[in-house]
Amino acid sequence: MTAETQFDSVQAYLDSGLRDNWYPVLSSWEVSSNPVGITRLGQQIVVWRDRDGQLHALEDRCPHRGARLSLGWNLGDRVACWYHGVEVDGQGEVKDVPAVDRCPLVGQKCLRSYPIQEAHGAVFVWFGVLAGDEPPALSFPEELADGEQYSHFLCTAAWKCNYQYALENVMDPMHGSYLHSASHSMAEGDRKADMLLEPTENGFMFRKSGQMGVNFDWVEYGHTGAAWLRLSIPYRKRFGPGGHFWIIGMVVPEDNDNCRVFFWRIRRVQGWQRDMWRFMYRNRLEQLHWDVLEQDRIVLENLAPQARDHEYLYQHDVGLSRLRRMMQKEAKQHLARINAAATENRQ
Repeated sequence: MTAETQFDSVQAYLDSGLRDNWYPVLSSWEVSSNPVGITRLGQQIVVWRDRDGQLHALEDRCPHRGARLSLGWNLGDRVACWYHGVEVDGQGEVKDVPAVDRCPLVGQKCLRSYPIQEAHGAVFVWFGVLAGDEPPALSFPEELADGEQYSHFLCTAAWKCNYQYALENVMDPMHGSYLHSASHSMAEGDRKADMLLEPTENGFMFRKSGQMGVNFDWVEYGHTGAAWLRLSIPYRKRFGPGGHFWIIGMVVPEDNDNCRVFFWRIRRVQGWQRDMWRFMYRNRLEQLHWDVLEQDRIVLENLAPQARDHEYLYQHDVGLSRLRRMMQKEAKQHLARINAAATENRQ
């Protein structure tokens, strides 16, 4: 995002994606030897690994004629455009124009590069508010960060809805008692509840009053370089070694109408129980979890047009209302910086 970009409103900015965030953009396995072209926060990006396996992310645009670099070749320390062979390294600097001797493009930084890192089976890219912004450190909730005590599987899917709806869906614990009522893990518990909101070190928790450990009873929103959602699903003994089934969720916008969801499914297991659970998950539980995720996708992709403009919220929606206010406050701060920089550039 450059300083010259303008938005009509705070909501228009939010719809395109809140900056100053690390976002998961791909699963690690999706980036191998070939350049990969993606659209995230409305920006076209090429991601590739160099000969040492290190990740790089650039604008997906050849500085010569604008062809997609993701259609070209990975030369190890750079990518080459399919159209005319122009070679660009991971910092966006043109290293060679093979069709021309002493081309003035060589040595120039012509493309934006993105901070990128890999963690827990996913590729993360940082999107700043203004060019030159430095990314913050990225850390994760304990259940994902502690690989000794916990074991996880990452599942990711593309949804045809704005990313805010996907976030708000998780911030609504009450929907589990209805939408997922036939689920193996969410079929029990009260279908009516009062909700409580409590601050945490990195965000807040939204939970049912008087009911814990029965259904999808609570969710936590946190921000530690990236925005994440954490919840636990109580599991019966027959579905593994006991204890709660944890989910860490993140969402990245592709554009205003599409997003990609990332859910890490986690159990606290060690030793032989870890191997047993991982076998059971792949052979028995994974499809059940995809079925639940599919229910969410179907509802969100079929919301009424401009659904947010016609809502009638009630007490169960305090969590998503809080999240909206937090995101709107941050968006206003970002827009002030963007507009100030644009004004300065015009003078």
